[in-house]
Amino acid sequence: MSMPNVPDITPEIVLKRPEVINLLLTSIALEEIGLSHIINAEAEKLQRFIQEHEFSLDDALRMNDSVDRMLRNVVKNQILLHFKLEDVIRLEERLEYLEDYCE
Repeated sequence: MSMPNVPDITPEIVLKRPEVINLLLTSIALEEIGLSHIINAEAEKLQRFIQEHEFSLDDALRMNDSVDRMLRNVVKNQILLHFKLEDVIRLEERLEYLEDYCE
């Protein structure tokens, strides 16, 4: 798994609104990548479990519950990311409005 490249930021941070929007969108994308890794890990866990061939119904139900809980948490995070994306879009629309208004 590769690590994201984070820009070298000096202690004095001066960002303009378009740069902030780009950073916010980047943070959403990085969180989405993290969630995709979690989903992939759950799929690999299930594949290994199924390949064992010798598991009881109780084992299968526990595995199902484990995967279900993890995927529910992923979905919760997806909802939060969606809210964050909507806020960034709204911020971008305000920026465009202000630019048009100030001209």
